[in-house]
Amino acid sequence: MYTGRKGLRGTVSGQHLFHVSRTVSTAEETLFWLALRMVPGLGTLGTLKLLGKLKSPQAIFRASATELEAAGLSASQARNIASGYSFDDAVDQQQRVLNAGVRLITIHDEYYPQRLREIFDPPLLLFTLGNPELLSLPSIAVVGTRRPTPYGIAASERLSADLAKAGLTIVSGMARGIDTAAHRAALTEEALTVAVLGCGVDVLYPSENRRLYQEISRRGLLVSEFPMGAPAYPQNFPIRNRIVSGLSLGVVIIEGAQHSGSAITAKLAMDQGREVFAVPGNITSKMSWGPNLLIKDGGAKLVQEWTDVTNELPSAVRRELVSKAKQKILLEAGELVVPGQDQGPEEPQKALARKLLNSLQVDTPQQLETLLESFEGVSSSELIAALFDLEMSGLVRQLPGKNFVKVW
Repeated sequence: MYTGRKGLRGTVSGQHLFHVSRTVSTAEETLFWLALRMVPGLGTLGTLKLLGKLKSPQAIFRASATELEAAGLSASQARNIASGYSFDDAVDQQQRVLNAGVRLITIHDEYYPQRLREIFDPPLLLFTLGNPELLSLPSIAVVGTRRPTPYGIAASERLSADLAKAGLTIVSGMARGIDTAAHRAALTEEALTVAVLGCGVDVLYPSENRRLYQEISRRGLLVSEFPMGAPAYPQNFPIRNRIVSGLSLGVVIIEGAQHSGSAITAKLAMDQGREVFAVPGNITSKMSWGPNLLIKDGGAKLVQEWTDVTNELPSAVRRELVSKAKQKILLEAGELVVPGQDQGPEEPQKALARKLLNSLQVDTPQQLETLLESFEGVSSSELIAALFDLEMSGLVRQLPGKNFVKVW
């Protein structure tokens, strides 16, 4: 049984540590979670099984080695916990967390995303830098090779920007290539993005992404399950990929070899019950083998544009995205009044888009020529531009024959 160590800042006695309750300070709770995370040889699944039986890190460290073995641990694992040596590392980690302004989110925390909690092996802790609320927003992962072709970069930028404008948070791994292009496209659109790192959240990798790292920490979210200061070891990246897919409603694969990291992410997404999408590529390019095979084998839906992704999302999510887009258009058109905000003159194209939205119906397609006749004094180019705005916002869908319907 753990009986206290000098490393615990001196003022916290072993007896106090054992008799914790729901009113224990956040700092103390964090220390116990960090100590549990730093126990060698325990692993994610072993820790979760132990938590399922003993309920809390405090109860685990209160237990004797015999009790821990009875809960299913090996003798060496039980000794590692009962010795309390992991608290030395936990104190160091806690100080690093405080110094870096990092927030620690445990699997019992309200900010821990439900989608991630439901995967087979959810991480015990998430080290986050930025806005943790992004973890639970509707999101799509965009991943691919670190050595993309110009086509791959263009596809990543275009799809990520369009999906971000549609209201989805873009999740990726901040690696070179496709990941970097996806994050930057979201930030360019003043949208939300989450970077899942294969190292400590305080470690910059790759080094050329310094500015991107800083922008995401200010305007988005950096997240990692690896302890503070953990280097970017190659074996970390396949492990972190389950978080990329686990946080997301679906994963878009853009370029990658047959057995690449993006192919691993696609397999993880399938195992987690996520939607998998792939952008087809040049059949003579090795970088296209991964996504092309996924499409060929039926493991992924072919993606040409952003609506190929959003049309496959759950209806509740699509309704939420459409509602947000509708509010944005009405706000820009001056229909929604924000208290204390001066309402300037309504832009002609926004006004036309609002009138079109009121005119179109859900079940009855209207032909472009019919719409032109309904709006006297409006040119075909003006009408098409307004319809395009509504399409990009997910409020209107174009059917064959230049027919248009309202989405909801």
